[in-house]
Amino acid sequence: MSFFSASTSNSLVNNAAADKDIEVADPPTDSISSLSFSPTADYLAVGSWDNNVRIYEVGANGQTQGKAMYGHQGPVLNVCWNKDGSKILSGGADNAGRMFDVTTGQSSQVAQHDAPIRVVRWIESPQGGVLATGSWDKTIKVILGFAHAKPCIDSAAPRALLHYGCCIPLMVVGTAERHILVFNLANPTTPFKTLVSPLKWQTRVVSCFPSANGFAAGSIEGRVAIQYVEEKDASNNFSFKCHRRDQMPANKDQSLVYAVNDISFHPVHGTFSTCGSDGTINFWDKDARTRLKAFEQAPGPIPCTTFNRSGTIFAYAVSYDWSKGHSGMTPGHPNKLMLHACKDEEVKRKPAKR
Repeated sequence: MSFFSASTSNSLVNNAAADKDIEVADPPTDSISSLSFSPTADYLAVGSWDNNVRIYEVGANGQTQGKAMYGHQGPVLNVCWNKDGSKILSGGADNAGRMFDVTTGQSSQVAQHDAPIRVVRWIESPQGGVLATGSWDKTIKVILGFAHAKPCIDSAAPRALLHYGCCIPLMVVGTAERHILVFNLANPTTPFKTLVSPLKWQTRVVSCFPSANGFAAGSIEGRVAIQYVEEKDASNNFSFKCHRRDQMPANKDQSLVYAVNDISFHPVHGTFSTCGSDGTINFWDKDARTRLKAFEQAPGPIPCTTFNRSGTIFAYAVSYDWSKGHSGMTPGHPNKLMLHACKDEEVKRKPAKR
């Protein structure tokens, strides 16, 4: 663990008054892969392809300050916090899951896979808090306690795991070939339901509703599916296009299609954001089936986003998302960490139509 420069800070409050998002000082030195706010305070954990996890404090007056940093032996692919905000969990291309103790400033390895760990999630269970790690080795490991770092559950997915979302008691796993596995965490060894994604192309991201009765899935084709778990709610399922641009204004039949990189739900209102390789962000109301806000296009892809615990701050990265492979990582590519002060009209649900 090491502390990093905090000599520069910016004000979210002052920039919000000018309706301008602010750039966080001292960002990672390579592409940003994952963002996660603490559930108890405005601390932001940031995972990066530079093999490090950084922790930033967002002060009450809107100032940002780098607080700590710890490393993996390969690119960090995902980060999350435990329930009380005392620990940060991360997974990376080094096949390892690590835990950082905020109190002691020490990190330790708590999980091991045979391939990179794509997703880490902290889950509160009747037996206590557990860490769930999902890997490209086609397994999900659920680890109870960290004394010996041995999984209490090791579930094999039939195909390579691409992403998963979790909101107790629901966990939804997106795998290769458009398959989706739905788990009830009361019985995490056997899928409660399996289905083929209604989207025609590969799943990129899965995020569960805060109400835990459904999920949103985004694909590489610039489309999002809203899916409910129970059959009685199936009439509310729908999908919509996003993160697309007309190739030529005069020809609406030819569009440039971009991947949906992340979906983040607002913790209070249940609305959600999507971000894409096209450098745009949108806020949506799934119940009204309408867009609440469209951000100005950024100078690069948006790989990841997150809301803070109260939904008043929205963090996003402007960074290369590796959607075009190594050749797409050109010199001078932007690598920014941004903060947006959310306004009520941007994130509140639309009134129901009478």
